[in-house]
Amino acid sequence: MVVIAKETVGNIPLLHAVDEHKQYDKLPLIIFIHGYESIKERNVQYAYMLAEKGYRVLLPEVIEHGERGSGQVNPANFWKFVLTTIKELPLIMDEYASKGLVDEKRIGLAGTSMGAIITLGAMTQYDWIRVGVSLMGSPAYMDFARYQLKAMEQQGVKLSFTEEQLEKQLDMLRPFDATVNIEQFETRPLLFWHGAKDVMVPYKQGYTFYEQLHERYERENVALSFILDEQAGHNVPNSGVVEVVNWFEKYL
Repeated sequence: MVVIAKETVGNIPLLHAVDEHKQYDKLPLIIFIHGYESIKERNVQYAYMLAEKGYRVLLPEVIEHGERGSGQVNPANFWKFVLTTIKELPLIMDEYASKGLVDEKRIGLAGTSMGAIITLGAMTQYDWIRVGVSLMGSPAYMDFARYQLKAMEQQGVKLSFTEEQLEKQLDMLRPFDATVNIEQFETRPLLFWHGAKDVMVPYKQGYTFYEQLHERYERENVALSFILDEQAGHNVPNSGVVEVVNWFEKYL
């Protein structure tokens, strides 16, 4: 039976899923991050199915969301959510590793939407992430930020910063932008899943990055896949959940 417990690391609430018979064993670890305006509980399906396969799964809450929020998420803080979560990941991993509960050679990271964007950015920073899964994410931080701003303008949102301020913000994202740190992705299995009808996070930025990686991965004989669901928008059907579980089971 899978046990799902509410725990905290510092001030980070999370859900911890594990097979009840393996609670105190050293296990491969998967951290799964929720999307924008979502909560950690929305990803329990992934956690349960992965824990059944023998993984220790942690679902952290992103700042201003769920237990860490007031019920109102400020869209202007999107990149604050992303960068703060990236910085918090080592705290979460170290907490469980220090207790002897993590096989540190088998750590995976995954997420949906904003969580997938966080996953790809984190992989530019931490080589202890051995396997990645991006569900509806963009690796191109700077280009995606520009896309967000354009979408806001089209919706009639007035932007109160100068071009100089914008460029300064984009420079802050550069170290985490996978498309300009592509060398960090040569030896780690990576799965992309995306809906072809997704307008919130269009798939083309991810697919372009996948194409850039393809030759490198093929040369190094490392697993790389891009699954494009022609019928899906900004949501992951059950078939996508199964693909995630299968990917980790095969490569982690």
